[in-house]
Amino acid sequence: MALVGRVFVILFAFLAACLVAGMIVVGTVLYPEFSDLGYGPIDQDAINVVLGFGFIFLSGFALLPALVVVLVTEAFSIRSVLAYAVGGAIVGAACYLGLVPFDPQIMRFDGIVRRHLEIMTGAGIVAGLVYWLIAGRTAGAWRAPPLPSRPPPPMPSL
Repeated sequence: MALVGRVFVILFAFLAACLVAGMIVVGTVLYPEFSDLGYGPIDQDAINVVLGFGFIFLSGFALLPALVVVLVTEAFSIRSVLAYAVGGAIVGAACYLGLVPFDPQIMRFDGIVRRHLEIMTGAGIVAGLVYWLIAGRTAGAWRAPPLPSRPPPPMPSL
């Protein structure tokens, strides 16, 4: 029964991490437009739609690489914040490199934009930290046997 509860915690933590990563990616990619004061106020409804699409985009691409990180950390009860930050960086970089064309003849990615790779890697690090705050601190705890209950106090003698 503890495993079922743990799956829900992992799912919630993954969705929260993807939401934060999506906000970071959308905010940093749109930053040049935000910094120009000539455009006037920004439409909040449009920002909400873009954030929603960013969340859906990142959660779809990050699901399998993040699942590998989650399975490894749960299997070995890894609870280190650094492990989740590094895992998030790897997942973020993998999500970006999965979209960039790869030339197998020269064994090189064509068209890598360094700023975009840095944004995705940074968003992955923050997503890993958010995941650690929600679910990573107790990784593997569902396998621990329950603590033995204390015996009741002795009955008073008459």
